[in-house]
Amino acid sequence: MIEADPAPSARFLRLSDALAGALAIDPRGLRGKRALLRVDFNAPVENGEVRDFTRLDAAIDSVKFLQRAGARTILMAHFERPKGRVVLEYSLKPIAAAFARRLGAPVAFADDCIGEPARAAIARLPEGGVLLLENLRFHAGEEANDPEFVAALAEPGDLYVNDAFSAAHRAHASTEGLAHVLPAFAGEAMARELDHLERALTAPARPALAIVGGAKISSKIDVLRHLLDKVDMLAIAGGMANTFLAAQGMDVGKSLCEPDKFENARAILARAAGRGCRILLPVDVVAASAFAAHAPHRICDADQVGADEMILDCGPRSVDDLVAAMQGARTILWNGPLGAFELPPFDRSTIAAARAAAECAKSGAAMVVAGGGDTMAALAHAGVAGDFTFVSTAGGAFLEWLEGRVLPGIAALAPGGRDRGAHESIV
Repeated sequence: MIEADPAPSARFLRLSDALAGALAIDPRGLRGKRALLRVDFNAPVENGEVRDFTRLDAAIDSVKFLQRAGARTILMAHFERPKGRVVLEYSLKPIAAAFARRLGAPVAFADDCIGEPARAAIARLPEGGVLLLENLRFHAGEEANDPEFVAALAEPGDLYVNDAFSAAHRAHASTEGLAHVLPAFAGEAMARELDHLERALTAPARPALAIVGGAKISSKIDVLRHLLDKVDMLAIAGGMANTFLAAQGMDVGKSLCEPDKFENARAILARAAGRGCRILLPVDVVAASAFAAHAPHRICDADQVGADEMILDCGPRSVDDLVAAMQGARTILWNGPLGAFELPPFDRSTIAAARAAAECAKSGAAMVVAGGGDTMAALAHAGVAGDFTFVSTAGGAFLEWLEGRVLPGIAALAPGGRDRGAHESIV
């Protein structure tokens, strides 16, 4: 049986652990304190209405913890890419109302994230109150990690909490800079991400299987290289698998393919063989005459694709091979769909594999962790996103983590990664 709740990471200080310890000494430890909480509210909005609450809901645990402790919670977030200018359509004001409904408590709004509008709104905030500041990226200093902007953000704060793993790959003022000037902690959503991701890749229960799909190998070469040293089995699917097939001399017809990456593909296959990592590539495929929903198609062996055809999905034997690998694994890590899942019926392999992975998680046979924007959409399409052990809300940060990169927002929270020690008391 694989436990769903991993032990907390020792690499960072979790908000609830740190502050619960402080409160045990001084029950007034957080009461009235001003907590700057970095969240990811970059959610899809249409006609002023939020269409997906996943990222808003991820912040609720940290906010409620701070509310119960009597802190004043000051939410910081970005929305879209206004590039340092005030763009009214990118205002976070509609998000404040939507988050208030999800939280079940009032959420005030400040018309700026620094200066007098922010100071005045914070001054009015009662103990246990919640305030959302205006879009951080209305100021160029945010993405530049400008020290003056960092100081302006930090000025009203007593402590800093980063709860936005999805922005942790950016060394911005609100994701990295603040950790150097205030006592800094990982929020509950951040801690959950790191706990699960570390357990899935740093010290996975074995055998460990990674599934990597998506369109192009060029965007995931570093991911594949890093995973070869971490897992026992690596399944390569989606459009990127075509490059591996073609690199071995197979004709992939009009399929998406990157001939300039053939040497990379061959090197990855050779490295896997040398490390004893089993590579799973499609043995049969769904070939179609056009990239369109319900285009005429057929199932054929991977080396029997016609010159006027393109590969749009894995075939049933390939899915069976992948499901068998899942059933023998104790850790499953997934990034990227297996085919053109947005075009029926070329979503069949992704749906079948996702449901099989969900069964592994629900039965306790394996810890199943997934992440990436397309992956989240594919799992939602398959109706199983809630059945995995953990699904990351991050896109770029998840991909960089898979590559083995140091994420600035995480490094800044680690002991020794800040000017002030991460274990500094807030009371």
